[in-house]
Amino acid sequence: PEPPEGGWGWVVMLAAMWCNGAVFGIQNSCGVLFVSMLRLFGSSDDKQLVFKTAWVSSLSMGMVFFCSPIVSIFTDLFGCRKVAVIGAAVGLVGLLSSSFVSTIEPLYFTYGILFACGCSFAYQPSLVILGHYFKKRLGLVNGIVTAGSSLFTVSLPFLLRVLIDSVDLYNTLRVLCILMFVLFLAGFTYKPLVPNTKDKEGGKKGKFKLPPAKKICNFSVFKVLSYRIWAFGIPAALFGYFVPYVHLMNHVKDRFGDSVPEEVLLLCLGITSGVGRLIFGRVADYIPGAKKIYLQVASFFFIGLMSMMIPLCNVFGALVAVCLFMGLFDGCFICIMAPIAFELVGAQDVSQAIGFLLGLMSVPMTVGPPIAGECRQGL
Repeated sequence: PEPPEGGWGWVVMLAAMWCNGAVFGIQNSCGVLFVSMLRLFGSSDDKQLVFKTAWVSSLSMGMVFFCSPIVSIFTDLFGCRKVAVIGAAVGLVGLLSSSFVSTIEPLYFTYGILFACGCSFAYQPSLVILGHYFKKRLGLVNGIVTAGSSLFTVSLPFLLRVLIDSVDLYNTLRVLCILMFVLFLAGFTYKPLVPNTKDKEGGKKGKFKLPPAKKICNFSVFKVLSYRIWAFGIPAALFGYFVPYVHLMNHVKDRFGDSVPEEVLLLCLGITSGVGRLIFGRVADYIPGAKKIYLQVASFFFIGLMSMMIPLCNVFGALVAVCLFMGLFDGCFICIMAPIAFELVGAQDVSQAIGFLLGLMSVPMTVGPPIAGECRQGL
């Protein structure tokens, strides 16, 4: 059916906005958790501590995207609502269990895999469901939704710092479980307008029959040349994308000591990223078809340039300026990802198109921060 461009879609938009905020607000605030983990699990005899600790946050972010091809299959089979609700429940269990560990190694499973997989199953349906309700305003709506992560990225570092100093890391993780519980409730708002595969194959009264493998794994999207170039090109540009989020807080402590409020940098990233998502989301609505890709390519160029400038900043003010610009173009990259996928493959195949893309993105985003931490220790 033709998207209604509103109505219940505005409620869905707010729910998807909370999803983006809860998932990526926690993930992007990992720098604060990273420093706390170093203190809690650290030992002066452990020379590989930074490398091992970086794997917790890096594995978590990587798994959010690595699971995406599987999530897209489940979304096509069972619909956005069921997948999002179950995913939020799994994420809640993973985050809660992370608050009971006594060493760093169990966090690889509870936080890096279980929590992250739940986030992945909750996150991707929030991108797909928006296309059910919006078409002409899809860029703007995606900008508003993805700005949710910016709002959380702005506020969570300060909240986490206060909580960690007051009630320690374990209780802080338990407080974050509240965000996941609200996300669990938000998933129930994803009322589908397009029937899923289960409805198509079984009908309302019939029994569900598993569709052919070709329908489950829709590799036909790779026959589209423009999608193929885009899907393999983006991961190649993301090797260092998540590195600043993991190591920036520790870098500031080493470079400037405790004399500067390092959380301000995440605040700068979050504010300008939110502004960028709103601005470029609306701009993308005026750029016809797949030409939106050019806007995304430009954003990658400036993100890479700003990342290279971070170690060159010997003044904290210069680092603030770099983070402001990095956040702006980060917002551009994020908000137009789903609209580009809709343009390249169409609404029918967009779920798995986004899934395959996010899955390919997982590899460079996972290995980048630990390798950066190892190189930093080597220097």
